[in-house]
Amino acid sequence: MRRATILCGILAAAGLIPLPPANAQSAEMAATSPLWPIVAIGVIVLLIAALAACLVGWRRTAARRDLLLGSLNATSRARQLIDPTGRVVLANDAFGRLFQGSNAALPQLLMSRVSAGSDTAEILRQLILTVAEGGRGRTEIEIPQGDGQTDWFDVSGRSIIGFPGHVLWGAEKVTAQRQIEDFIRSDHETFADLIEHAPIGFYSVDENGRFLFVNSTLANWLGLLPDNEGGYRETLHDLVADNLPLDAHPYSPFRDPQARSGEVALRGPNERAFQAFIRHDVANVQSPNGKGMKLRTRSVVHDLSRERELESALQVSEQYFQRFFEEAPASILLLDEKGRVEQANPAFQHLLIGAEWSQMPFVKLVQPEERAAAEAHLGQVMADGRAGQPLTVRLIGDKQRSVTIYASRREDRGRAIGMIVHLIDATEQKRLEAQFAQSQKMQAVGLLAGGIAHDFNNLLTAMIGFCDLLLLRHRAGDQSFADIMQIKQNANRAANLVRQLLAFSRQQTLQPRVLDVTDVLAELSHLLRRLIGENIELMMEHGRDLKFVRVDAGQLEQVIINLAVNARDAMIEGGRLLIRTRNVTTTEPISRGVEVMPPGPYVLVEIADTGSGIPAEILDRIFEPFFSTKAVGSGTGLGLSTVYGIVRQTGGFVFVDSTVGKGTNFRIYLPQHAATGDSAARADSADDQPRDLTGIGTVLLVEDEDAVRLFSARALRNKGYKVLEARSGEAALELINEQLNDIDLIISDVVMPRMDGPTLIKEVRQRRADVKVIFISGYAEDDFRRKVDAGEEAHFLMKPFTLKQLATKVKEVLD
Repeated sequence: MRRATILCGILAAAGLIPLPPANAQSAEMAATSPLWPIVAIGVIVLLIAALAACLVGWRRTAARRDLLLGSLNATSRARQLIDPTGRVVLANDAFGRLFQGSNAALPQLLMSRVSAGSDTAEILRQLILTVAEGGRGRTEIEIPQGDGQTDWFDVSGRSIIGFPGHVLWGAEKVTAQRQIEDFIRSDHETFADLIEHAPIGFYSVDENGRFLFVNSTLANWLGLLPDNEGGYRETLHDLVADNLPLDAHPYSPFRDPQARSGEVALRGPNERAFQAFIRHDVANVQSPNGKGMKLRTRSVVHDLSRERELESALQVSEQYFQRFFEEAPASILLLDEKGRVEQANPAFQHLLIGAEWSQMPFVKLVQPEERAAAEAHLGQVMADGRAGQPLTVRLIGDKQRSVTIYASRREDRGRAIGMIVHLIDATEQKRLEAQFAQSQKMQAVGLLAGGIAHDFNNLLTAMIGFCDLLLLRHRAGDQSFADIMQIKQNANRAANLVRQLLAFSRQQTLQPRVLDVTDVLAELSHLLRRLIGENIELMMEHGRDLKFVRVDAGQLEQVIINLAVNARDAMIEGGRLLIRTRNVTTTEPISRGVEVMPPGPYVLVEIADTGSGIPAEILDRIFEPFFSTKAVGSGTGLGLSTVYGIVRQTGGFVFVDSTVGKGTNFRIYLPQHAATGDSAARADSADDQPRDLTGIGTVLLVEDEDAVRLFSARALRNKGYKVLEARSGEAALELINEQLNDIDLIISDVVMPRMDGPTLIKEVRQRRADVKVIFISGYAEDDFRRKVDAGEEAHFLMKPFTLKQLATKVKEVLD
């Protein structure tokens, strides 16, 4: 009973049952009444039922929320639900994808991405106000992106009925759709413009012959002007110049009522008649008010005079295109969808001499090792319309040409039907690339050789010079004479090696003369017979009326000797060496490897042997410096590179053909020189008679190499000259400031630290323009000439030089 009383009190406090009576007696009676426990139990049951209903309702609410969120996620449009405080209640997955996972409310998110005060910001603000007032709205806005581009968004918002302040926002990126719409609109405008201004006329008339539509072209032909209502006063028959039958249909321009096409005379401006070809269809269409059918025509008018002009222009165009196709220097191919050659112009046929191409897959015309790349390239063209980059391949055929492929897909009504392929002959480009790489390599080695030669020439000048000074005191028969001569001879050998380096790098100083190659070979014949030995037969065939050439005789002799010695080494067991000369004139460029000899008149010198020959795999390397197939110690590897350098510096070309086991043939092409026999004889008549090399005068010697300066100063003093020495350009200027008028000759090195020789002489010329100058250098004279001013009068003496050469040069200049 007590528990029932307490439970009743709790339920009464909770307001679930009425309070008991106020007086004690009534309360006691109520508490002791048998109805109270029953009432309490009933209330508890009701409470439990209510709690169960609440739990079921909560679960249903959660399920509905999940269903709502799932529904939102099922759509590709970004959705976001915002409560009256601006807090995001729900946002679907599309929203997160569109805005990179942002949790901000859509209105604030968009407003933060547009410029304040812009038209887009105003449109957004109006949309937000409309939705906030309980309405709905939708618009498309342009939002700038971080990469400088812009995107279009379709933004919508609507208030949720029954939930004041709650707004469902939606957004979707419609940039692609806008671009498509812009393209379609532009396409429609283009099509409409095409119809209006097409070179043919279009019109439509009703059953009474009144014009419903006339394009601008036909209106101009007929001189039609619309009235104030946009129609035309004239009817179709008013514009037909022919006399039509009285029973002719008003909408038909033909005499035959059944005709649908034919030639008609139309009346143009100023009553000018012209012939036209008209084709029309008659159709019955639903009237605008939906009551009955209306007759309409769809008619096309061809001005025959313009048609004939177009036909003529088309014929010319076709002829032009055919001529372009036939005479194009680039190869043009039409391939079918399987890559087979349907048609090719003559340029391709000339490119692929010796190979069948008609109906052949194009990839079969490519060298086997490059077919996979060609097939992948054409496959990309068929798939994507074009390839990212052109492809260079080698074709089969007699010429073995390299071509660069430019291909595009051919389409018919959107269906790929094949490819158009342009082939650009890249053989010359590939050759030039190889030639450039070779020239870069040779130039690098040449620069290295030139630098080495310069340093060696300074050393050799001192060695040879001091040997000459010693020989002045030690005559033949002296105990030291043989030792000094041995030193000098080895120094001269070193000097010859340096000259070979300079010859290879084309930096040697040449002394070209106009001469007859026959005379040079005649003088060399005895020496060559001793060089090649008795077991090798020497044969010489001199061409008749051989033209003159302008070359350095000594260097030409070195070329012949080097090639003869190489031929001897290739004929260990004997053989025959043939040297043949003749005049040749080439009309086409001769290409051999990376060398291309231009057409013109040449004197050809052939040196052919019957030796072991040169393997094909090393034939392209024989002119490289230090490349040799001889045993170690048997050669320097500079012989053929020297030959190459001398011939190329002379302006000639050297080619080689060789067959292993049969022999080698070197062909040297020297440009012919337009000189008479008398001029050649005069150029070849330089005598070298002994002369007195002593002299008087003051010589300023400027040389940074101490050994060269000491030798040169002693040599000149021995010849009677007064010598002033300076080891730099700056020191020389100090001496010149003191004794400028006393100096008769300046001998200066070209390359010196800080102030070089040409700069020194330029300073001196400003003070005394008539001073005589001799430049000395280990570099070639051509290199020196590039460093001095144009028109600078100066003599040159190349290192290494002997005492006699130095004294002779000084004597010549001072005399």
